Amino acid sequence: MTSTDLAFVPVHELSRHLMARRISPVEVIETYLDRIAAQDPRLHAFVEVYADEARLAARGAEAAIRSGHAVGPLHGIPVALKDLVEIEGKVVTGGCEAWRERRATRTATLARRLVAHGMIVLGKTHTVEFAMGGWGTNSVRGTPWNPWDPARARTPGGSSSGSGVAVAAALAPWAVGTDTGGSVRLPASWCGITGLKTTIGRISTYGVLPLSPTLDTPGPMARSVEDVALLYCAMQGADPLDPRTQRLPFTDPMPQLRRGVRGLRLARMPEAERQHAGAEVLAAYDASLAELARLGAEIVTIDLPFSFSDVAASNLLIMAAESYVILRELVDDERSPLDPHVRPRIAAGRDVSARAYIEALHSRAEMKRRFAAAFDGIDALLTPTTATTALPLDEVDQTKAPSHYTRFGNFLDLCALALPDGSGAGGLPTSLQVVCRGYDEATALRIGWAWQNATDWHLRRPPQ
Repeated sequence: MTSTDLAFVPVHELSRHLMARRISPVEVIETYLDRIAAQDPRLHAFVEVYADEARLAARGAEAAIRSGHAVGPLHGIPVALKDLVEIEGKVVTGGCEAWRERRATRTATLARRLVAHGMIVLGKTHTVEFAMGGWGTNSVRGTPWNPWDPARARTPGGSSSGSGVAVAAALAPWAVGTDTGGSVRLPASWCGITGLKTTIGRISTYGVLPLSPTLDTPGPMARSVEDVALLYCAMQGADPLDPRTQRLPFTDPMPQLRRGVRGLRLARMPEAERQHAGAEVLAAYDASLAELARLGAEIVTIDLPFSFSDVAASNLLIMAAESYVILRELVDDERSPLDPHVRPRIAAGRDVSARAYIEALHSRAEMKRRFAAAFDGIDALLTPTTATTALPLDEVDQTKAPSHYTRFGNFLDLCALALPDGSGAGGLPTSLQVVCRGYDEATALRIGWAWQNATDWHLRRPPQ
């Protein structure tokens, strides 16, 4: 196969080739490093590339596999990490120019886990400053270029913008993002890939720069559901450094991944929520529901006790309050070279009173209870991931957010999967969101796998 074909091979297939010694880890790493060198000057997905370390690790992986000492089926697989994930001694900027030279003094648990599986870190990917934004823009450090439109700069989705672009353009086979209000799912939608918003506690946040500890969740991003499931398995598990992971047993989604959707009850979003989406997004959404019904799922109606907008407002209040506490010294210092669009979002937390914050947390608990009652007997809620396809950057209104369909998942502590489900004008991707109960990632992945096994939207490649 050509180097381009190799770069687009799904990880679950690439792993089999590596373990059978049909392909060398050195060949794989060189393929991605060559693509990064050729394309990243334009795409701007990576903050830093660890070329020397990756080549050294690839030679070690090759020797281990050849000698029968592979640590597992993911040995030699490359991965990219969002620039919130700390690796001791490496720069971790969080998308902030003021932290350009900041070096981590610890390594995130999720990074340690990936390396323990034999994965090779290619480098760190760009993020919206402090991960506070859904469009994917960074006015100071630069915005990654959405590869689906070579001629015009469009929203890559944020805040995990670099991870989304890197995977979509095959600069990495998969990547890690984080999601506080949609930051894995928005770039997955606009970059035409698959992304999983996990439930709090599934994946340790130790060593991941925080924005809103109540809502922050790391998640895997890849081109296929099966690869997302594999990366999710490698990332999750109890961590003594993150107490929220301690009560959760490891849950393997793979045994039920291929069970299909026959017999599952999947809810369409309430009619009132359709007004927020564009015509081409709704057309793809309706076709997705029809296809899932053809595959045997029962499509039902759900009456929610509140609108997505109501939930989004409370989610934003918690984000602003917590992020301001964490970042107030930088935000209040007018000399700090902060993104002019991000500073006011976090500064809004200055005006959130203790009473308002606590009331929002109490409201969250009550709304979770009411949502669970409305969700009784339903396996998943289906919505579009974004209301539009990727917008031209010069048309973005930075005072608004593109997270209408995503924020409620964080606020209600649900899990959600975003996956390509069509294309709009100019071939730009549209995306379906599969929302399941908290800690039911296995069902979301099962539904996603059935969808992708029956369609080919995830196999499309951006223009080269």
